[in-house]
This record gives sequence, structure tokens and C-alpha cells, in this order.
Amino acid sequence: MVNEFKLVVADFISLPLPTIACITGHAAAAGFMLAISHDYLIMRKGRGVLYMSEIDIGMTFPDYFMDLMREKLHSPKNIRNICLHAMKIKAEDGIKMGIIDEAYDSSEECMEAALKIGEKLGLRKWNGEVYGEIRKNSLKGLLPVLGLVNREVVVARL
Repeated sequence: MVNEFKLVVADFISLPLPTIACITGHAAAAGFMLAISHDYLIMRKGRGVLYMSEIDIGMTFPDYFMDLMREKLHSPKNIRNICLHAMKIKAEDGIKMGIIDEAYDSSEECMEAALKIGEKLGLRKWNGEVYGEIRKNSLKGLLPVLGLVNREVVVARL
């Protein structure tokens, strides 16, 4: 599963459009990785946590899990608390830690917010290839372990 899931993460990182995760329950281990593979994270308050269970179950992380966390979790303190303390992160804490973008009281509000973000981004009519390459370039430390390469794409607007 570890190797197959690596392909899923690589696909999300390579998508030629913005992605939004709407988390309405628990996102643990691979679920956490799937969530942070997105550009935007919206989470329901009061129900569910982000959680990396590996230290609690006595299992190491695949290399690409660690590289993804280094790229997306913003600080060594976040990585320590998540990986070495198995911190269970509620929505409000995720916002404070810079992991979650927005939090809502219900699943419905969460989904509505995610759809609004998607609609707003869709109006931009960005070039997908350019978007995908900029995303990959912003996660450059993750690319080698996922087998991805960053291509330079320059599109003229004439």
C-alpha cells in the first residue's frame, strides 16, 4: 500500500488545477497525507482530528510522508508534535498551526465553503499546466522522492 499510495500523492501534487480538501471527520496516517497533498484544507470543528498514528503503533514513516510533512507543516515544532508526540489536531489548532485554512461548525458549512473556494478559483481561468508546475516548484524538496520533475513552462499572454 505504501508504494501505491505514493502514486496517489504524486498525482495530487501534479494535478493541473487547485485542489481543496474538505475534512469532516478524522484524517489519520495516509488520510492526513492525502489531506495535506491538497492546496487548501477546510475542516469541520468539534468532530475529527488530524493524526499521525505511527509512533503510537510502532511504525516508521515512508520517506515521502516525511518529505511531504517537511514541505507542508511549516515548522520543526509542528513536525515534532505531529510525528514524535502523535498530537491529535482539532480544526482550531490546525488553523493556529497554519495547517488548516478555515474551520466550520457543520459538515454542510464545510462543504459549502470548499465549493465556494473552488468556484472562486475556477473563475480565474488559470493555465492548468502553469498552475501544476508552480505547485510542484513550491514543493521542490518532495519531487525527487515522488519521482517527479519540475519543468519550466513559460506561457506568453499575448
